[in-house]
Amino acid sequence: MYSQINVDRRNLSIMGVPFPDAETLESTAAAIGSNMFEGFRPTRKGIEIIRDYCLGKLTIEQLAVISAERSYE
Repeated sequence: MYSQINVDRRNLSIMGVPFPDAETLESTAAAIGSNMFEGFRPTRKGIEIIRDYCLGKLTIEQLAVISAERSYE
C-alpha cells in the first residue's frame, strides 16, 4: 500500500531527516517513491540509509548487507 510521506523541500528534509542539498533530497525521494510501490515502508532510519548511499557514504555492498539484514526498519 502506498502512503504519502512528508517531503519538505523548503527545509530540505524527508520525514524530518535533513539533507545537505536539493539534488540529494530529490534523488532520495525518487528512490523511496519507487520502492514504496514495491511495498517498502519508509522509516526515519531507512531514509537516513538511502540518503547516505546517495551521498556516497555507503557502498552498494554495504547497502546490500543492510537490506538483507532488514536493518532499515
